[in-house]
Amino acid sequence: MRKIKLIWDFRGPAAAKTAEHHEIHLKEYIAIEKFPINITGFEVQGEMQAIAFMVVTDENMIQVRDALKPHRAVLFSEQ
Repeated sequence: MRKIKLIWDFRGPAAAKTAEHHEIHLKEYIAIEKFPINITGFEVQGEMQAIAFMVVTDENMIQVRDALKPHRAVLFSEQ
């Protein structure tokens, strides 16, 4: 089963804090919906840019996309 990393981009001086806070809401959504995968995170990509992400399966992707409106998505590969 494919895993998809849904990504929310944040820019500006508060990007890191906003991404960190957004991850809290992603975790809450996963718990409420009882998704089988519980992979979330946030990454600071520069002084003025950060992302928050969650990993979903193909089965849940449309539901999450429509409800939470991520900015982009990539195939997830565990490293």
